[in-house]
Amino acid sequence: MLEKDRSFFTVCVFQDPASADRGLEALRARGFEANSLSVIAKQSESTEALVKKLFNSVPITLGVKGLGRVVAQGSLVSALQGADEGLVQTGVIGTIRRVGFQAHDGFIYQTLTERGGVLVAVESEPRAADALALFHSYGGGNAAIGAWVGRV
Repeated sequence: MLEKDRSFFTVCVFQDPASADRGLEALRARGFEANSLSVIAKQSESTEALVKKLFNSVPITLGVKGLGRVVAQGSLVSALQGADEGLVQTGVIGTIRRVGFQAHDGFIYQTLTERGGVLVAVESEPRAADALALFHSYGGGNAAIGAWVGRV
């Protein structure tokens, strides 16, 4: 059973930073605040610019197992990293269960991100369906809603 205070995420991977930018702009235009959004992407000038634009701050960089150097920002990063630095130590594959997804989902998200995709998440249980619809509308691949608290 999941912890009652566990964060709730809707996640997808956009093909590239330009696609992610369009999807993130759509989320912001529909009232999703920057503090509800998260991004993990391989470090590059374009992904650094994307994160800086979205969060209006210099992105955090991490060395993540299976991904190498990434730019990362948002509550999904904190939830995956945890106190044990799980994201750095075991990658998305090893930590995705912390936010209500199965290990095979982590494999898919990590593989797509390693290939240059941009992992985007929205933390919002009340608007999960809205986020999922926007992800699908703007080309977010493998978009899914994490398990609701108490349902897994």
